[in-house]
Amino acid sequence: MFCTLNTHKVDMDKLLGAQIGLEDFIFAHVKGQRKEVEVLKSDDLLGLTVTDNGAGCPFIKRIREGSLMDQTKMICVGDHIESINGKDVSDLRHYEVAKMLKDLEKGQVFKLKLIEPMKSFEKVAARSKGGTLTEAKISRGRETLRLRNKGPATVEEMLSEVEEKAVKKVDELLETYMGIRDIELAATMVEAGRDKKNPDEFAVALDETLGDFAFPDEFVFDVWGAIGDAKQGRLE
Repeated sequence: MFCTLNTHKVDMDKLLGAQIGLEDFIFAHVKGQRKEVEVLKSDDLLGLTVTDNGAGCPFIKRIREGSLMDQTKMICVGDHIESINGKDVSDLRHYEVAKMLKDLEKGQVFKLKLIEPMKSFEKVAARSKGGTLTEAKISRGRETLRLRNKGPATVEEMLSEVEEKAVKKVDELLETYMGIRDIELAATMVEAGRDKKNPDEFAVALDETLGDFAFPDEFVFDVWGAIGDAKQGRLE
């Protein structure tokens, strides 16, 4: 379903993204129990944040406290969304699933088919110290292993503190324009603008990297502005 870095628990803040450090451990979370849930959409906002693993597996990343979904205890963080009202969504991207949930009619009951992650890793104890290599450290500086959907894995420079601020702002812009939060997508966009000198060069780079998204011009311009603000120290 998805992988986490350095924790065997379902922790959405530890999801495996595009960057892996040389000292990181990867834990795979596989499909477990299936369940069906009927929910009355009594509010326009469900309180769900949906993400995916980039390979056709949308799942629940966050549930806002006190929201409609928070009151439905069978629905949990980490659950894979298999279908909505009988329509298979297992091969859709997270923003497509989020739009389907948003478009559901208020006041109507809808049905979700979910698959929760297996809990077997919860029983795994921490590895004890021992042997001759447990204290060894691999110096990685500011480099990270970058995995891509297309092309080979490469070792690249990690995001700087300034770029990390830009990523947070771009993530907010994604929610404003597209109704999604995707920190990995935001990081990819900031990286695309790393050595660009003007918004036209940035737009071309985005088209080459993320052309499938067909971002509106206003959004691209605001993202370029956020990157510029970060470089000028205008972002907190």
